[in-house]
Amino acid sequence: MTSLPAANTVQLPQASENDAHCPDEKSSVLVGPILEDDELQYPEGGLRAWLVVLGSFCGMLACYGYMNTISTYNTYLSTHQLSNYSESSIGWIFSVYIFLTFFCGIQIGPVFDARGPRLLVLLGSILMMASVMLMGVCSQYWQFLIVFGILGGAGTSLIVTPAVAAIGHFFLAKRANATGIATTGGSIGGVIFPLMLESLFLKVGWAWATRIQGFVFLVLLAVANLLIRVRLRPLPQGSVFPNPRIFRQPAFVMVTIGAYFLEWGLFVPVTYLTSYCLDSGAMNPTFAFQVIAIYNAASSVGRWASGFLADRYGSYNIMIVTVFFCMSSSIGLWLPAAVLSARNSNQTTNYGLTVAYSVLMGIASGSNISLAPVCVGALCDTREYGQYYAMCYTVVAFGTLTGVPIAGAIIEANGGAYWGVAIFTAMCYLCALASFAVIRIAKVGRRWNSIY
Repeated sequence: MTSLPAANTVQLPQASENDAHCPDEKSSVLVGPILEDDELQYPEGGLRAWLVVLGSFCGMLACYGYMNTISTYNTYLSTHQLSNYSESSIGWIFSVYIFLTFFCGIQIGPVFDARGPRLLVLLGSILMMASVMLMGVCSQYWQFLIVFGILGGAGTSLIVTPAVAAIGHFFLAKRANATGIATTGGSIGGVIFPLMLESLFLKVGWAWATRIQGFVFLVLLAVANLLIRVRLRPLPQGSVFPNPRIFRQPAFVMVTIGAYFLEWGLFVPVTYLTSYCLDSGAMNPTFAFQVIAIYNAASSVGRWASGFLADRYGSYNIMIVTVFFCMSSSIGLWLPAAVLSARNSNQTTNYGLTVAYSVLMGIASGSNISLAPVCVGALCDTREYGQYYAMCYTVVAFGTLTGVPIAGAIIEANGGAYWGVAIFTAMCYLCALASFAVIRIAKVGRRWNSIY
């Protein structure tokens, strides 16, 4: 396809013999007012649709805000309760959290498609509140692993999977923009919560700082429970069990590989950027904690902008461009800064490179969260969106489980220097870039002006 679809006419992905869903669901190429099935006339807006986006925004503000505060938690715990543990060991706590955030979707996605979001979001909210409120009384490694890693990870998955998939019930042509708006909640949370915790740690201590964060979560999750809803009825053959036949589609396999490497690389700077800033000596401790807030503020712009542009120029096109900049900024900015830090030389340049990396990487990496689900959704019927999203991110979960500990081990192997993790991050994005480029070429060829 070489031009944008008309305002009320949207092209669905073409069916193939390898599709895991029923061919009848793809028998109509056009979706819009000319169809008799009113359910397939996507509202693309309106009060009800935007309230669902608001509910998803609030859910992600809490859940992804929790996730984007990992760097602050990692830095605090490594110098207080868990100061006797290595970076790699502490990293497993956060890896388990991220792993369960995506892995639990293998069952949550099919249940969402068959039963809807209400009970899933409610159960997730209970687990999230238990996690954040119990954090204040944790003092041992195993306690943090259970409370943050397991309770927090499962709770986040139960909320995020329905929050992402529900948007697809109301938007098709404008899905990328709507998803981008909702996912900016996570980045905004990544700005608010690190700055809030940095101040509260000094004023009220660890326990009450995390409890105050929990009270904020309570309000946000109440809104998510009220507003996240679905519109489309389940497919007649829908099941609450995972469907591995989805992986018969080569394009789906490639997008899963691409998302795997995206997340493998993404959570390295999210976890270690604050620690790097403290260890580099190029900035004072107060600003070192604020760098992750700068990163997340830039990411909120990237999440919205990538979704907005994807609806006009194609989700895969924009994904390829943003992933290229993630790779380039890691090699061109973070790597030189890490090398200078290891040599204890030119701290002014190091300072500038680190801040520039936080801004540019933040903007570029915003698409990792907002566009990857849209790229998955382009390959399936909307009523199977939850299952496709869940199957993809179940595989991705194994990358998130190992990425942070691997990065921690690289730091230890390099004597505390961070140049190795900068290279690791860039190589992850190179592999992701290749995967998304393969899908685009397979679908529309090598024409640079094709919209896909």
